[in-house]
Amino acid sequence: MTHPISGTLLLDPKVIDDPYPFYRQLHAEAPVWEISDTGLFAVSTFELVTEATGRVNDFSSNISCLLYRDEAGLPSRLSYGDAGAQALATADPPIHALHRSTVFPELVAKRMAELEPDIIDIANGCITRALDGGAVDFMTEIGNVLPITMISRLIGFHDSDLDQLLRAAFDSTAMLGSTLSFDELTGLIGRTGEIQNWIADQLANAMKDPGDDLLGAVARGVDSGVFGDFEANVILHTLLSAGGESTTSLHGNAVRLLAEHQGLQQHLRWNLEQIPTFVEEVLRLESPFRYLMRSAPRDTTLGSVDIPAGATILLLWGAANRDPAMFERPDDVDLQRRVPRRHVAFGRGIHHCVGAPLARVEANKVLTVLLEHTSNVTLDPEHAPRWVNSLLVRRHEQLPVRLVSR
Repeated sequence: MTHPISGTLLLDPKVIDDPYPFYRQLHAEAPVWEISDTGLFAVSTFELVTEATGRVNDFSSNISCLLYRDEAGLPSRLSYGDAGAQALATADPPIHALHRSTVFPELVAKRMAELEPDIIDIANGCITRALDGGAVDFMTEIGNVLPITMISRLIGFHDSDLDQLLRAAFDSTAMLGSTLSFDELTGLIGRTGEIQNWIADQLANAMKDPGDDLLGAVARGVDSGVFGDFEANVILHTLLSAGGESTTSLHGNAVRLLAEHQGLQQHLRWNLEQIPTFVEEVLRLESPFRYLMRSAPRDTTLGSVDIPAGATILLLWGAANRDPAMFERPDDVDLQRRVPRRHVAFGRGIHHCVGAPLARVEANKVLTVLLEHTSNVTLDPEHAPRWVNSLLVRRHEQLPVRLVSR
């Protein structure tokens, strides 16, 4: 049975900018919300989101559609049918385990530790240059720069045009943002061919002499028959997009919270050891990815709601992470939470984000360098922050700040 909440609220621009009152309504009235006449179900509570991630036979990661905003303002599905692929993030067992074991060894803690000096060096350079200007767009000068640089190095891309890679990462997440019109979405899909061809060339070169990096790991996966060229391209494209997008969003969200809460900012400046806990609170409060899709291969139920075969399910990470049934004072930063990593900002279950260690290391180092180099960070009163118009990502399009050097 559909719930009387209007389906247009999901993509309403005001709700996109500030979704949290809407999430509270879903928690209270429709934890599993059937959006009328769309084939979509949105899941908002922590308990039910985590239950769904564990029921991989009922809620498949092998999706075959994108969402767009139709003329009535409702989310609508654009099927891509056989053009999809089971590739790491969109793979179900047993394929998923095979793909993850091929890629994941390159993302273990040791590899992250090796990257820390590079992260600190880039952060120092970006923040030093930003301090010379006083008033800067944090995203342009710092937030966008470091993540795309590091994910390119981690993957092992050669001769990278970082601006091109950043645009490609943002284009990929825009395709999943659900706020584009049909024409805008199909046009964007057409643009992705350029980066896919570039990645294919990178993979072809790596096949000749696989290196000790992610690109080499994927090339060896192709050589051993774990996946084909197409699946390998999708995996690399996904790692680029998710690795660039999630940490970019995290950086901006953390700095905005610091700028808006001066007492918290000063506390962390003098207690740098608490930055990792603060990062977990940022991830919970402003989840970089607000939802991911699942599909129902067969009739099932969740939270006493019937879900038919063929339905598309939106697991609302951002809503689950502010569920008052799970978190005391869910809308506040709390550096004393007993289990700060309980959130689902990096997903849950078999599809927990393989890049989570990198995102955490980057955020911890960037915030440490920023607070060490400044005596104050404030929002620029002359230019307002602006969120990206996306149901998927919680990222700042721009974040003008004023930095005061120590």
